[in-house]
Amino acid sequence: MSIPFSYSLRSLWERRTTTVATAAGIGLVVFVLASSFMLATGLRKTLLDAGDPNTAIVLQRDGYSESGSRLKQAAYTWVAAAPGIAQGSDGADQMVGESVVHVYRSKPGDDTRQASVQIRGVTAASYALRPQIRIIEGRAAAPGTNEAIVGRALVDDYEGVSLNSGFELQKNRPIHIVGVFESGGSAYESEVWADLDTVRSSFGAQGYLSSVTARLTSESAFDGFKLALEEDDKRGLEVLRETDYYVRVSNNLSRVITGIGSLVTAIFSLGALLGAMITMYAAVAQRQKEIGVMRALGFQRRHVLASILLESLAVALAGGLLGLSLAMLTPMVEISTVNWATAQELAFKFVPSGPVLGGALIAGVVVGLLGGLLPAVRAARVDPVRAMRG
Repeated sequence: MSIPFSYSLRSLWERRTTTVATAAGIGLVVFVLASSFMLATGLRKTLLDAGDPNTAIVLQRDGYSESGSRLKQAAYTWVAAAPGIAQGSDGADQMVGESVVHVYRSKPGDDTRQASVQIRGVTAASYALRPQIRIIEGRAAAPGTNEAIVGRALVDDYEGVSLNSGFELQKNRPIHIVGVFESGGSAYESEVWADLDTVRSSFGAQGYLSSVTARLTSESAFDGFKLALEEDDKRGLEVLRETDYYVRVSNNLSRVITGIGSLVTAIFSLGALLGAMITMYAAVAQRQKEIGVMRALGFQRRHVLASILLESLAVALAGGLLGLSLAMLTPMVEISTVNWATAQELAFKFVPSGPVLGGALIAGVVVGLLGGLLPAVRAARVDPVRAMRG
């Protein structure tokens, strides 16, 4: 014989104010936990979508990121001589040398607030190597000019960074934006692409590159390619798979996001746990006589324990589903933050996934059950005679 589920639901309805408050607390826990992990997932996806496992990137050994790397032009020749580089339909090696720099631009209407904009110096080979780049407004930039194109995520976020507008890379070194491109939501959408020589001459970096990127014949060709370029220590080169490079530059920021989210979740969890515990203790205290009558009618301690835990589970599930519903609204919001590893301001979105949403819901249920455990044990230990007298 077990206590009917309808009894537990009626009990929750009788205490609907505290029930709603407890469910809201658990919902907040689920929302914060799910949102923080969805945000970290979105960051990693934005960066990793820019990478290709069949592509290798060559940097200065101590450069860490493209913006911190400075290669002599000779590195392009060394890379071209390495084995395993794929060739295009025209017979040319599928590789490109690029220069990555940063300029600071003001936010629209606020000259006091500036942020870093990543500029990539490119050639025609840059587009051939990345076929996902697609012009969605305006036109492509003409090679060898001061024309540029801007990623979709940056449009109108900075002064001069918009179609048919422009800004100076350095004093008297203007560029004019003639097109807007997209790249499937990858990190490239948070860059401005300008002519390689225009970028290098503007910063006095003629004869230098930030990186050399090459598409390989296969993933298995990477080891031989890497060995050929790194075996001579005097060259000072570091070779990474492009996907590994983007994992490296995303790790620190994603860890910070998930770390802060986990800390906030822990604080909210404690509050929700205490709230659930107080609510259930109050419920047990108010129902002493009811519990005594149930025990006198033959219901066992385990039945009472299960009934109280069932109420806690119902509240936790309601709160958890509320939190997930709110979390599912976050993908409509685009976040912009600076990736410290590259000094690039990135735009990315919350990305939901089954494991993240399921894990957040389980966490909310656990908080609710833990909050109801001690009150349930207390209820199960109620002496029926004393309870009915009281």
